[in-house]
Amino acid sequence: MTLTHAHQFTAAVVVGLALAGCGGASRQAASRSLTPAPPAPEAQGPAAAVARARADSVRHPYTAADVAFLSHMIAHHAQAIVMAGWAPSHGASPSVRTLAARIINAQRDEIAFMQQWLRNRLQPVPPVHEMAMAMPMPGAATDTLMPGMLTDVQLRELDEGRGAEFDRRFLTFMIQHHRGAVVMVQQLFGSYGAAQDEIVFKLASDINVDQTTEIARMERMLLMLELQGAL
Repeated sequence: MTLTHAHQFTAAVVVGLALAGCGGASRQAASRSLTPAPPAPEAQGPAAAVARARADSVRHPYTAADVAFLSHMIAHHAQAIVMAGWAPSHGASPSVRTLAARIINAQRDEIAFMQQWLRNRLQPVPPVHEMAMAMPMPGAATDTLMPGMLTDVQLRELDEGRGAEFDRRFLTFMIQHHRGAVVMVQQLFGSYGAAQDEIVFKLASDINVDQTTEIARMERMLLMLELQGAL
């Protein structure tokens, strides 16, 4: 190879390396441009929550039936918490007290969740402390109670029970109460256009599954209690 050819070869190698370097840099730049930037920290506070709720409602519109379901279920849960709260002071058995504590924990969380959903959408939020006793369905033409809700007479009957008698009444009335919640879910799903909101659909579905499961558990507990009483 002559000296001139060597210079030409060297120049070609240098140019090739430079082009390769530029190509690599271009590919890296393109890759970086296609990679989404990390999301900015989510805004906090009530105004941001309302804004997110509005954006979600554009994608999944909610209906008056959704709002009514959550408002009514808050009151429904509130009565269940009152009933379950009597277990420690009324001589309930350990198994009933455990069940009552589970009901209180689960339904308190769901009440807070439902209240926040309503608040974020600027809907009226029912005051729980005023809705714990027997109350009619809001907007009903008559004094019809929400499905499964105990009457004032039934609440007094439960409150008067002690020991095994409280257990029997509690299980009987809570089965009635849970069945009513399942009916409310069915009514929601049967309402035209309702439960299209993802949050409402998931909450209603979870309530349906959880309370159906607890109904079966309470039916077994009630059967065992009746068998023990027959011995």
